[in-house]
Amino acid sequence: MRKVYIADYTLRQLAAERNKPLLFREKVAIASAVDALGVDTVELTPVTNFKEDRIICKTIAGAVKNAAVAIPVGSTPEDVEMAWECVSAAAKPVLQVELPLSTVQMEYTYHLKAPKMMGMVEKLVKAAKAKCENVEFIAVDATRAEQDVLLSALELAAECGATAVTLSDDAGTVFPSDFAAFVGLIKEKINVPVYVKPSGALYMETATAFESLKAGADGVKAVVDGKAQLKINKIAQLIALKGETFGMETSVNVSRVHSDVNAIMQQTSEDEAPRAEKAAENYDISLDADSTIDAVSSAAEKLGYTLTQQDAGNVLRGLKRVSEKKGVIGAGELEALIASYAMQAPSTYHLENYTATSSNLTSAIAHVVLSKDGETKITGMGVGDGPIDAAFGAIENGVGFHYELDDFQIKTVSQGKEALGSALIKLRSNGKLYSGNGISTDIVGACIRAYINALNKIVYDED
Repeated sequence: MRKVYIADYTLRQLAAERNKPLLFREKVAIASAVDALGVDTVELTPVTNFKEDRIICKTIAGAVKNAAVAIPVGSTPEDVEMAWECVSAAAKPVLQVELPLSTVQMEYTYHLKAPKMMGMVEKLVKAAKAKCENVEFIAVDATRAEQDVLLSALELAAECGATAVTLSDDAGTVFPSDFAAFVGLIKEKINVPVYVKPSGALYMETATAFESLKAGADGVKAVVDGKAQLKINKIAQLIALKGETFGMETSVNVSRVHSDVNAIMQQTSEDEAPRAEKAAENYDISLDADSTIDAVSSAAEKLGYTLTQQDAGNVLRGLKRVSEKKGVIGAGELEALIASYAMQAPSTYHLENYTATSSNLTSAIAHVVLSKDGETKITGMGVGDGPIDAAFGAIENGVGFHYELDDFQIKTVSQGKEALGSALIKLRSNGKLYSGNGISTDIVGACIRAYINALNKIVYDED
């Protein structure tokens, strides 16, 4: 049985389809949930705002535990550098060189003819390979490219270090049997894995994907939900039902596709105004897209945060994005924005592993192992009233400092037995409040990650 590679590009598709941008927490939650399904790769959106995207991508890279994390590299060596900075922390990073190869797309997008496009292929693949072991070359509009141009580009990409190539049917006019024959031809010429990204324009994307796999394709690109794309649940179910006949299997957990991920997708469009209004009423905070930096700073002070001018500006930019979707922002949303945008500190401390035990007969015990600056290993033991309290004590024992726990909040961001939990931690040091976010299917793990996130901000600020 050969394993069929499945890459998820839900984040990219939502960014293209939605009128409003995804929120920070939505991106992390979707990536984590898709990773839990068993997909092989989670694809991120291209870098548009490096400072902000780097923070988001690094957070996602840390949240994705099993799948590879891939990101497009743009069109220049400088873009490659920025893309690599965004995913270098991932356990399995992938850089994607994405270029059009049909005549119409080459001239429309880059104003280049085939010979000069070959130069771009070589330049970008080599630049990406110098940074990352895994490089994917994506042939945009591949089904409309001239055969000799397409084969030359794919062969050149492989020679320059690409470890996989993808054939994208952007026009969406190819029938399943024709696409399968097209894939078979490419497989005869290319000695690296070949993936396909079929279109749903003709409503035959699942059949196209399966026929392509039968013809030798090594994997497919799919989404959780979309208007005209291959769906993960459909191709995974088809492989589960008929794959054995053709010697195919996939690591995607079909039974979880509908429950966990659909809950996440629903969350990206739900109206949170009632929660915002409640929080704003409790804390007398109400901000919108017309709010100023001074208004943000003043509202933050009501919650106990002292923001620098730069942090307040970062929070304001995040606030404007959120308020485009939901209007008025209350205290709960403001705290999440502060945790996500204010003083994004380097990861001095990083969680390596932890264990926590508790019962109704004895106190809870936790053992936490941290790394400091990527090298020094620090261990701590803690005893507490529960596993979370014990874990916080273990961290403090390891780093040698005690911080006042001002508050922490826990909520679920998906449904089911393995729902994702989100934790917001507020620590106080020298009278100043620092907040941290954490997300995990294990609520103890989410709290530990949130605590370390806040701890890193304290260390960065006080150093």
